[in-house]
Amino acid sequence: MRDPRYDILFEPVKIGPVTARNRFYQVPHCNGMGRTYPSSLAEMRRTKAEGGWAVVCTEEIEIHPSAEHSPWAGGRLWDDRDVPYHARMCDGIHEFGSLAGAELNYGGLMTASRFSRDIPLAPSHHPVASNDPVQARAMDKEDIKSLRKWHRDAALRAKRAGYDLVYVYVAHQLSTMSHFLSPYRNHRSDEYGGSLENRARLFREILQDTKDAVGDTCAVAVRFAVDELMGDYGFTSDGEGRDFIEMMAEEPDLWDVNISAWENDSATSRFKQSGFQDDYVAFVKQVTTKPVVGVGRYTSPDAMVSLIKGGKLDFIGAARPSIADPFLPKKIEEGRIEDIRECIGCNICVSGDHHAVPIRCTQNPTMGEEWRRGWHPERIATATTQESVLIVGAGPAGLEAARALGQRGHHVTLADARAEAGGRLIGERRFPGLSEWGRAVDYRIYQISQMANVDLYLKSELDAQAVQDFGADQIIIATGAKWTMDGIGRQNPMGITIHEGAKLLSADDVMAGAVPDGPAVVFDDDHFYMGGAIAEKLLKAGCDVHFVTPSAEVSSWTHNTLEQHFIQKKLIESGANLHLSQNITALHPGEAVLECVYTGRETRLEGAVSVLVTMRRPVDTLYQSLAAAGTPNLTRIGDALAPGTIAAAIYSGHKVAREMGEPEVMGVPFDRELSELSQNWRDPNQVLPLPGAAE
Repeated sequence: MRDPRYDILFEPVKIGPVTARNRFYQVPHCNGMGRTYPSSLAEMRRTKAEGGWAVVCTEEIEIHPSAEHSPWAGGRLWDDRDVPYHARMCDGIHEFGSLAGAELNYGGLMTASRFSRDIPLAPSHHPVASNDPVQARAMDKEDIKSLRKWHRDAALRAKRAGYDLVYVYVAHQLSTMSHFLSPYRNHRSDEYGGSLENRARLFREILQDTKDAVGDTCAVAVRFAVDELMGDYGFTSDGEGRDFIEMMAEEPDLWDVNISAWENDSATSRFKQSGFQDDYVAFVKQVTTKPVVGVGRYTSPDAMVSLIKGGKLDFIGAARPSIADPFLPKKIEEGRIEDIRECIGCNICVSGDHHAVPIRCTQNPTMGEEWRRGWHPERIATATTQESVLIVGAGPAGLEAARALGQRGHHVTLADARAEAGGRLIGERRFPGLSEWGRAVDYRIYQISQMANVDLYLKSELDAQAVQDFGADQIIIATGAKWTMDGIGRQNPMGITIHEGAKLLSADDVMAGAVPDGPAVVFDDDHFYMGGAIAEKLLKAGCDVHFVTPSAEVSSWTHNTLEQHFIQKKLIESGANLHLSQNITALHPGEAVLECVYTGRETRLEGAVSVLVTMRRPVDTLYQSLAAAGTPNLTRIGDALAPGTIAAAIYSGHKVAREMGEPEVMGVPFDRELSELSQNWRDPNQVLPLPGAAE
C-alpha cells in the first residue's frame, strides 16, 4: 500500500493537449540502440512505461542527413520509412497508458556526417566539435528556411508515429538552435545574431512551426540548459539563461530544464551529489505557469515530494534512475521503496552509448537485454526444479547470483571468507567520492535478507574438500580477483623489471588502508577509475604523489563515463605530479625508470614506494582444485572468470542464475536484429551470381 505522503507524486498533470498519469517523467536519454537496434529500444522504453513512468521519451532523433551522428546509434526521422520503427515503440509505451515523447534534433556542428558525407550547417563557419577534419557551413536565409521545413516535417512524422510530446531541443550545446542562441558560437551580424532577442529568433520560429504542425494533439516541449557553468562566457541561471526563460515563459507546453554540457548534466556521483542541479533550475517555476521537469539523479521519494511541494518542479525527471530501476515509480506506488535499485551514478550506462552498443547498467543487469534475451527487470522464471546451490564469494557477482537464484526459488548458501560482504566494493566504496557505489552491495544484501531460501555466511573460508562435503547440487565460484604487482599490462606484456629492494604496494593494499612512508609513484596502465582514485586517496593521506601513465591523459577510458576532465582537474588541484605518455620499465630501490612512449627517452623518478595499477588476476585456486577433482555442476562467474567492470560482474551473476536448469541454447544465445536481406535468406548453399554476371 502506498504511503499517503507520496500521493502527490501520483497526481495527473496536464501538458498542453495531453495529460500525464503521474509526475514521473523519463527525460530523453541516449542508449546505444536507437535506429541500429529498434526492437531492443522499443522493449526497453516499453518496460519503463510498465514500471510506471508517465512520460517516456526518446534519445536525440536526427531530422536530416546533413547532420547525422554515425556511428553513434541515435534515432532518425529523415523520411517516412523511419516512421514504423517509432510507431512500434509508441505502441509499447501506450500499452500502459504512458505518453511518448520525441526529442527531435539537428546537431549541426556537433556532427561530422560521416555516413551521409553531407556538409553540416551552423550559424557561423566553424570546425565540427569532434576531431574530424570537417567544418560546418554558415547558414544563409535559404538554409534557415530548409531547417525549419526539416523540423516541421519530422514533427509531423513523429505525430503519425504516435508520439504525444514533440521536443524543440536547445540544451547541452548539441543542437543548431542552441548554437544560434549561444553568444560564443553565433557570430552573425544579421537579424539572427547579436542580441539575445535576435539569437533566439530561429528557436522562436521553429517552436511556432512545431506548434502549428502538431500542437493540436501533441504537447510541444522545450529542453533548455539554463546554465553552462562557464560564467559570463555562456548562459547562466542569473543571466541570459534566466532571460531566455522569461522571454519564452508561456510559449511551450512544458519546460525540461537542466545544466550544460552533458558531463555536467549527467555528472557522476564521484563528483556531484543527488539534486546538484536544484539551485540552478529552481527559478523556472517562478516565471512560468507551464509544467516544469528537472533532473538530479533523484532516488528518494521524500526528496521528490519536497521538490513538488516546494514549488521547484512539476515532474520528477530521470534518465539514470530510470535505467537502474525501470520500476521505481511502481515500487513507490506499491509501498515498496526498500526494493528500489538506486542509481549509483557510475555512468557505465553512458559508455554503451559512446560505443554504439546496447546500454548496460551496474545496478540493473537486465538493461538492454529486455528484447534480445527476454530479461525483465522484476520477473524471472521460477525454477522447474529447486536445487541446492553453494556460492563461494559474496562480491558483486556472488551477491547477484544469490539474489536472482533465490528469486527463482532455489535453496542458496552464500559463503565468504571475509567478515563483510561486498568483495571488491568493500574497499572501492571507501575511495573519495565513491560511497554511492556501495548501493550495488546494499541493495543485494537487503534483498537476500528477505529470502528464507537464501543464507549468507561470512568468515567462512572453504577449501575444495569443504565444498565437496557440502553436497550442493550446483557450485558457483565467485572468488573475485586481485591486482597484480608484476607490472604486466597493456604497455608491458612481459612485466616490469623489479630490482631487489624496490618497495611496492598493490591497489588492494591501498584499499585496505596501507599508506606509503614517502613519495608514491602510482603507475596507471589500467586507464579506468582505479589509478586516479588511488592517487586521490594517497593525496588526501598527505602523500606526495607522482602519477605515471602511458596515456596522454589521466584515466583516459573515463571519457566514456563523462568524468575524465574532472578526474584530471582534481589531481592537478590536489597537487599530484603528472607524468603523461610515460611508461615504467624498471623499479629500483627508491627510483622508477620512466620511458617516453613516443621517443623511448629514459628519465629517472625518485619515489619511496610504487603502486602498480596494471591488471588483475582471477583468484581461482579453489575453482581449479575442484575442476581438477572432476567436481560436477561447477561454474565460475564474475572476476573469478575474467576480471572486468562491476557491471560485468553483476551481469555474470545474473546470467548464471537465469540459465541454471534451463535448456542449453545452441548457436547465438540472444536475438539479433537482422537486415531484411538476412531475413529473406532461404538456402545457405545457394550461390548468387556476381553483380553484372551473365545469366
